[in-house]
This record gives sequence, C-alpha cells and structure tokens, in this order.
Amino acid sequence: MNHHGIHHVTAIAGNARRNVEFYTRTLGLRLVKKTVNFDDPGTYHFYYGDEVGSPGTILTFFPWDHVAPGRLGVGETQETAFRVPEGAIGYWTHRFIEKGVAYQPIVRRFGETVLSFKDPHGMRLALVGVPGIESEPGWTNGEVPAEVAIRGFHGVNLLLQEAAPTGAILTDVLGFTEIGREGSLVRFKAEGTQIGGIVDIHEAGGFLPARMGGGSVHHIAFRAADDAAEAAMVKKLVENHGIRTTEQKDRNYFRSVYFREPGHVLFEIATDIPGFAADEPVAHLGEALKLPSFLEPRRAQIEAVLPQIDLSDAA
Repeated sequence: MNHHGIHHVTAIAGNARRNVEFYTRTLGLRLVKKTVNFDDPGTYHFYYGDEVGSPGTILTFFPWDHVAPGRLGVGETQETAFRVPEGAIGYWTHRFIEKGVAYQPIVRRFGETVLSFKDPHGMRLALVGVPGIESEPGWTNGEVPAEVAIRGFHGVNLLLQEAAPTGAILTDVLGFTEIGREGSLVRFKAEGTQIGGIVDIHEAGGFLPARMGGGSVHHIAFRAADDAAEAAMVKKLVENHGIRTTEQKDRNYFRSVYFREPGHVLFEIATDIPGFAADEPVAHLGEALKLPSFLEPRRAQIEAVLPQIDLSDAA
C-alpha cells in the first residue's frame, strides 16, 4: 500500500526550554521523542506530534541558544500549517490573545479558514479549520481540550521562483496531484491522504533567496511506507529527473534519503517504519534522552553539554 504526504517537518529554534513549553503547553502537542542531532550531538532534537508520533503529525526542532534569525526568501518553506476542527478557530484566536502569541487576521484560502501565527523564535505557522474532523482523535495534556486539539499537519507552503519544476517532483515521485490555483498559489494534494496531504507553492519571482536561521524550516520529509517504496522513489528521481539523493541514513525511527528539489528546498524521503515506539513504550514517549547506539558510549559527555530543560513543561 502506498503511503503519501508529509512525514515530518524539521525547523531551527532558539532556547530549548522555551521551544518545549510553547509546543507542548501552548499548542498542546506531545513531546514524542527527546534525542540529539545525530550529526551534531551537542544539540537536542525534539519531536512533537500526536499520541504515538504518527507520520503526518511530526514537527521537529534543532534548538540552538543565540541562533541568528532566519530571513524569509525564495527557496524555503514559507508556512507550516496544522489541521484543527473548523469550529475551533475561535478558541485558538482567544488562546493566542491570552498567551501573547503573535497572529495575523483570519483569511480564507482555497475555501478554508486560516489563522496564521508565529512561534517564539519566528517560525511561520498556521491553523487551518477543516470541516468533518471533529471525530478524529486529538492529543491533549489537559491544557488544550481534546475537541479543539490539533489533528496533525494540514500541509506546507513553499515560496519558490516557479511552481512547475517542483510540481513535477511532487506529482511524479511523491504521490501528489495538482488540484487548484488561487492567485499566485498552486495547490497539490496527496491522493488518499488527509493528514499532511497538502503542499502549496507560492510563486514569487524576484525575491531575495532565503537565509537559514532561527524560525526557518530546515527540511520537509515525505512519506515512504518502507525501504522498497523509498528505493522506488529514489530510482524515479534519478531516471526521470536527473536528481540523486544521499545514501540512506538510519534515524532510528525512520530511514531517510535527502535531496535538493529544483526550487532549492531540502526534501527528505522517510520511511513510516519502525516508528517512535522503537526504543520506548508509547506511554513514556519523550520522557528519557534517547541516543543512537553509536552515541551511547558518549552519553555522559553528551548529557553534560546539553542545556538543562524542565520536562514538567511537557507534562
């Protein structure tokens, strides 16, 4: 069975504790994994999502204190959007007022209600009111009522010079279909997928290129059911588009390859397997610092370098 859509989105944050507090308490997501950047183990890697860390619900961060802010520009993700029940937008608007969260006036986009806002480090986010999803399970830690809780990703909005070259990758390799246009936006949807099923491309020629920093999305990962599905996608990229990926990397909870798509956004293809319960039970996800086997011998050194965070903020 093909599994399409967004697997996860990875971004850059500032202070680690503030990141945990915002995403677990203000937005009500679950911290499903506390690990490190495998390539830079002096830095945390936090994963937030639903109760079990389902593909299509996972937003991850590399938090660095004193990180310079990023600059929005061509060749990056302009906005990352979550799904909420259509009737929950009013609740979230009031919550943002109470919590001092910077947000924009509500707009309509492709017939949907969109509430755009920013996290404490400038990441551009949105809540999209989706009808008929009230019965979907919503994770709650008591701060956000289950009936208005976030239900995974709606999608991402890419700011690119032109839509067609990237659209060709989305449609031929990643399981999306173009379904509509509205002004300078082109919408693609992953067939048979609700959570994380949307990619909007905002065509904006002449803008400055993006500068990566605090609040920037580092990469977007798209789903592959397993290694065989991932290998087939890699083969298509080479044969149909002349794009080569990295070698497969084992990220403990999924296996990944990476490539730059034609608009210069870093894309990842990640397997759905083995999932976030691979090294700790679902009931205790995110509680302990988890390290890959090759870093376990350095645990004491790594823990001494990582900033202290109070995980009661994620309760």
